[in-house]
Amino acid sequence: MGLATRRGRLVGAAALLVAGAFALAGCGAPPWAQGGGPATASASPTPTASSAPQPVRNDLSSGSTQRPLTAGAVSATVDYWSTLSMDRWTPTALKPVSLSMMTTVSPDDGQKVYLQRATMTAVPGNAAQSFSPLAAQTDQTDAPGYLVLSPYSYSQTFNVGEVPAEATFVTLQFTFEFLVQTTPTSNEFAKQTASDTLTVAIAGGGETGSGG
Repeated sequence: MGLATRRGRLVGAAALLVAGAFALAGCGAPPWAQGGGPATASASPTPTASSAPQPVRNDLSSGSTQRPLTAGAVSATVDYWSTLSMDRWTPTALKPVSLSMMTTVSPDDGQKVYLQRATMTAVPGNAAQSFSPLAAQTDQTDAPGYLVLSPYSYSQTFNVGEVPAEATFVTLQFTFEFLVQTTPTSNEFAKQTASDTLTVAIAGGGETGSGG
């Protein structure tokens, strides 16, 4: 084989190497070099908490409720109700709350139990705040008071007046002050106090007025 033949083969091989290099360059970067590094998973959106309003508690949702109360030796059963339907307990309405009470005493040695004073204070509010309480309403009679020992009972109706339009409920705070005879024939009395709280929803409450 001559020198010219060997030179021809070397030139041909070099041309093939150059062509291969251009072909590789034309294909772009290899897969492992694309994307600037290993692939990463896309971030999932963070779930947000629900802003749905919470239901308002209503102790008179069924129209009435009964509560047992204890004040020292006195056990009282109090029934509460309203003659105004709950859908009409609006901020501006006059909202009546009636109650009936009967008591027992233990030990029962024949002494009597009297209700000296009953007080209701209404405090409107919503989930964010409490508003100023309405004027307290009190039922009080001459000493020693109303006889409430079973089978005798006490009944009264208080009224909840206008509350702020932003109020979604009203808390009714009751205080009952009893006088208990120390003995069946005594003119001396022991004072006992019981408290109770009701929450009643305000229909259509929570409005803040129209905005501009």
